[in-house]
Amino acid sequence: MSRTLPPLQTVSTGFVVAIVGFFSSFPVVLQGLDAMGATPAQQASGLMAASFAMGLSAIALSLWSKQPVSVAWSTPGAALLAASQIPEAGFAGAVGAFLLAGALTVIAGLWKPLNRLTNMIPVPLAQAMLAGVLLSLCIKPFQALAEIPMMALPIILTWFIVSLFSRVFAVPAAVLVSAFVVAANAGFDLPAPDQLIGRPVLTAPEFNIADLLSIGLPLFIVTMATQNIPGLAVLRSYGYQPRSGPSVASVGLASILSAPFGALATCLAAITAAMCANEESHPDPAQRYWSAASSGVFYCSIGLFSAVITGFAGLTPPLVLGTVAGVALLGVFANSTVAALEEADYRQSAAITFLVTASGVALLGLSAAVWGLVIGGIVQVISDRVKRKS
Repeated sequence: MSRTLPPLQTVSTGFVVAIVGFFSSFPVVLQGLDAMGATPAQQASGLMAASFAMGLSAIALSLWSKQPVSVAWSTPGAALLAASQIPEAGFAGAVGAFLLAGALTVIAGLWKPLNRLTNMIPVPLAQAMLAGVLLSLCIKPFQALAEIPMMALPIILTWFIVSLFSRVFAVPAAVLVSAFVVAANAGFDLPAPDQLIGRPVLTAPEFNIADLLSIGLPLFIVTMATQNIPGLAVLRSYGYQPRSGPSVASVGLASILSAPFGALATCLAAITAAMCANEESHPDPAQRYWSAASSGVFYCSIGLFSAVITGFAGLTPPLVLGTVAGVALLGVFANSTVAALEEADYRQSAAITFLVTASGVALLGLSAAVWGLVIGGIVQVISDRVKRKS
């Protein structure tokens, strides 16, 4: 007889996954939306739409495949937005770029040539681009130490001490401490009951070539290279055989549907996928999909209160929010840097990609992330040809 209710152990795992997945990275998402010119109402709407997109996708994919398919918003993509210049067309231009990234993801899932083309981008260069994007965000905590030490130091110390025992809960603990720090310094009054639930704000997209190339294309590349592909690899490492094409296309479709409400890219998760797929989720591998499905329910529940979360973040000094975002991304930055420079054959081109991206230079309407990939790719092609001839 088949089980109709999820095992309690998987429900508790799903709750932990949602808490970690949401509170470890929502400051990065808010910073990304703010950098794109979103108003507070649009930011709250985007946070809610992103929560529902990843929550409903996790529920649907896990129940359909009977595998623990964990879904997330693209934290590296949010970091890319946070380090980018405001689009020429404002937030409407960013929404158009989100739609392009989602459409390319659907095509990559269903059309093998684009999937192969995406996979042709050398992993070291993609990781170097991501590391370059993250650099300016990861130094924020140390800038905050110099300017607001009494607010930044408790957050950094909490993150460091908790990380010694549990990396999974280090950032949520830092978020909690930052909330106490802000409340102690600025205070926070709960909104009226009718304002507790977030409200969707529809933003009509504008399709500007410069914005599409500078934001949409890098968002697609960084999400595919650092989220979707690793997310599938994590599931395979635990003995599952995910249907990669439909899974990638599904999160791309979720991105398209949620983008007009301000959500950035939805993607397959890697870290939380490991939490859902390991034996601590459930002793029986055939039951672990309930963990991912349960996390989806909790993501949607948390997303309902996006207005409160965004309102509280609005009271937070920018450097405090930057401190939380910075410590949340330190692990990603370290892993990306190692992956970028690990292979000797790609070290020079990866270093150039990293430096060009980190410089923030924007030429001909294209962002530094695009130029980093282009220049690094040209250097790698020339180096490979010279090596073959010698």
